[in-house]
Amino acid sequence: MGKIVIDENACKGCELCVYACPLHLICISKRISSKGYYLAEFVDPDGKCTGCTLCAITCPDVAIEVYRKKKSGGKS
Repeated sequence: MGKIVIDENACKGCELCVYACPLHLICISKRISSKGYYLAEFVDPDGKCTGCTLCAITCPDVAIEVYRKKKSGGKS
């Protein structure tokens, strides 16, 4: 299971992460940053994110951090 954190100060709402996410867990929100950009938003109520990092790899502003939860048994 994975989780991402989007840096709202760095995100410019370019939507590259939206298209990169294979599970469609990122969208552009209606919230606007202090710089005037619509922000990317991570929406994963069912915990489907795998932590694949495609969103972070495609982000030109390095605004996404990906976290993975280790599986039971100590191996990830």
